[in-house]
Amino acid sequence: MKKTVHFQPDNVKIEVDKGENLLTAAAKAGIYINAYCGGDGVCGKCKVKIEEGEVIAEKANLRSADHEAGFRLACKSEIVSDLVVSIPEIKGADGKPLSRKPKTTRAISARSLESLTGDWKVDPPVEKRFLKLDPPTMDDNVPDLHRLLRAIKKGCYECAEPTFDHPQLLQELPFTLRESNWEVTVILLRGKRAEEPDRIIAVEPGNTTDRLYGLALDIGTTTVCGVLIDLNNGKVLADASAYNEQISYGEDVISRIIYSQRPGGLKTLQERVVRTINQVIETVCKTMIISPSDISYIMTAGNTIMSHLLLALDPKYLRESPYVPTCNQFPLTRAAALGVLAHPSVRLYLYPSVASYVGGDITAGVHACRMHQSPEVTLFIDIGTNGEIVIGNEDWMVCAACSAGPAFEGGGIKHGMRASGGAIENFHIHHETLEPMIVTIEQGKPRGICGSGLISIVSELLEAKVIDQQGKFDRKLDHARLRASEDGYEYVLVWGKDAMVGEDIVITEVDLDNLTRAKGAMYAGYQTLLESVGMTFADLDRVILAGNFGAYIDLERAICIGLLPDIDRDKFYYLGNGSMLGCQISLTDNNRFRERTAVSSLMTNMELSENSEFMSHYMAALFLPHTDMSLFPTVAEKLAE
Repeated sequence: MKKTVHFQPDNVKIEVDKGENLLTAAAKAGIYINAYCGGDGVCGKCKVKIEEGEVIAEKANLRSADHEAGFRLACKSEIVSDLVVSIPEIKGADGKPLSRKPKTTRAISARSLESLTGDWKVDPPVEKRFLKLDPPTMDDNVPDLHRLLRAIKKGCYECAEPTFDHPQLLQELPFTLRESNWEVTVILLRGKRAEEPDRIIAVEPGNTTDRLYGLALDIGTTTVCGVLIDLNNGKVLADASAYNEQISYGEDVISRIIYSQRPGGLKTLQERVVRTINQVIETVCKTMIISPSDISYIMTAGNTIMSHLLLALDPKYLRESPYVPTCNQFPLTRAAALGVLAHPSVRLYLYPSVASYVGGDITAGVHACRMHQSPEVTLFIDIGTNGEIVIGNEDWMVCAACSAGPAFEGGGIKHGMRASGGAIENFHIHHETLEPMIVTIEQGKPRGICGSGLISIVSELLEAKVIDQQGKFDRKLDHARLRASEDGYEYVLVWGKDAMVGEDIVITEVDLDNLTRAKGAMYAGYQTLLESVGMTFADLDRVILAGNFGAYIDLERAICIGLLPDIDRDKFYYLGNGSMLGCQISLTDNNRFRERTAVSSLMTNMELSENSEFMSHYMAALFLPHTDMSLFPTVAEKLAE
């Protein structure tokens, strides 16, 4: 349920979910509140007055008189109704009020997710059919398999006779039929194409049609996520995630390819990712109190390296020019044969890859948002250590991967961390006092900086002219938070006494350089792909941002630092975890699933590492936001103020 918060005296309104934290809402609205403990409630600086409406708030670090007068700590206030909130004025050293300047912020909207993904039916790639067979007699003593096929065919006159493909089914069939008194449930796997017959993959005693479950899996380099779906109605029942245990052998895919070449390395990596998948399966099954054997189909997507490692395919040649994978179309595999907790009959499907560094996760995302069926020219972006880009529409698509580096996931940043509790996810700075407003995930004491926080920090420091467009701090500024260090100059975001880690949390010039390189690689990738098809950013009809990281990106700030193009904001859409969404759609709707070959066949890969134009664009993008400010007119105007 949405609630409106009206901030005064700035006269800024924002719509948020009921239960949202008030400090987080203020940060999203671009409202500066002096708060540097991250939302832990210990600094007591984020005091605001509730003029109208109601919040659920703790009294921590607030005097009784202030509480009775309607003041609350924003970081300890939960929004439960529409609000009018007054922000106390900030005074300078001379006692005079300092100016307030609300920021222009805009999150990428999920408002039109349905327009991207469309509808999908509940028509899964597997079905269960309950059968009551006539027991054999001397007058009707046909073989058990024939009797079963006859019962399946009965009442389905237009269907081709189903097939079966493994002897174990025949070995168990006579006993299953008789022990269940000739009442069984068959599990049928739909043909890959509409004209192909169904396959019998299991026969279960009794009526088990009410237990038809599917698992959608996103196998990420860092995290494996799973969603359990009731395939009888398409409802999501449970979800879970776990860190990919392969991390112990390398945080990035290149490190894991190298490790796979050691004796026993490939086997170890395959076992570790399977063990992680099994953790996810156990978690969702415990949530619903079902057995892993009740799962009838697993739909999976991952990058090309993760897909190879899951199937124990040697990834050696993926990192050597000309970057050739073993295959792009992966075979339908029995999950149990890989070691996955599942009934022996359960199939595991992997979305096809396009190239060594454009994998099934991207194919699934493009499939989910129906780029292959849209006339609109679309730029599809998945930002991560290995950023993937797709440009095109229903007639053509060109794609590429660029190594952005780990900055967006907290890597290569002095106090960088993954997006978890205590990570700074939002930041504002007062343009006169240069004091920070810190918001952390779960409103706890700050522990470090995650990717979305890094983008916020750099854009804010740039707009406040604390750093210049080369990512260097202004040495002329005299402020306690700005100081020299072994990494050049740095800005103190959180003093050690206010931090969970017990030391000052800072942003350094080395951090700024790493971020600039990461965003420069992404932007150069967009430009290179567009030029390869004779287009510019002006030719784009829409930009779709995929991936979990995109959910936390502030659009204006991402444009301010040059990570996203400076074009009409209404062209931006947020898809979310496109890899998972594609798996969910395919798992639920077999007709949508059958479209997947059309997606991968449309996509043509370009190797940016071999492209001279990419390097030229990359060098030009090593500036905030860019050396060519005509590409960023709104940012140029903002920085000129």
